[in-house]
Amino acid sequence: EVLLVESGGGLVQPGESLRLSCAASGFNFSDYPMAWVRQAPGKGLEWVSAINRGCGATSYVGSVQGRFTISRDNTKNTLYLQMDSLKPEDTAVYYCAQKLTGSGARGQGTQVTVSS
Repeated sequence: EVLLVESGGGLVQPGESLRLSCAASGFNFSDYPMAWVRQAPGKGLEWVSAINRGCGATSYVGSVQGRFTISRDNTKNTLYLQMDSLKPEDTAVYYCAQKLTGSGARGQGTQVTVSS
């Protein structure tokens, strides 16, 4: 059974940082491209970032480019999202997901709230 467990969310002030983690199990993590998606209150799911299998190519939605960094540790079966210079509009539930598009299996999410 595929299991993705996100952690690291919380309440921060604008300009601060958070690092999200996603622990993966039940599949061969190193074989899968992975992504982060988010859902803001009252809005649909938004793709945020993705990373290919070999920790090489990464991609970001324009609104987080230069502020967020996706990475993975295939030895620990863990996906990360370093989020710097957070803005109120980054407030959302963040999910890790299989596939570059984030359309595969997803975890239950971790809440990120950016507010002064």
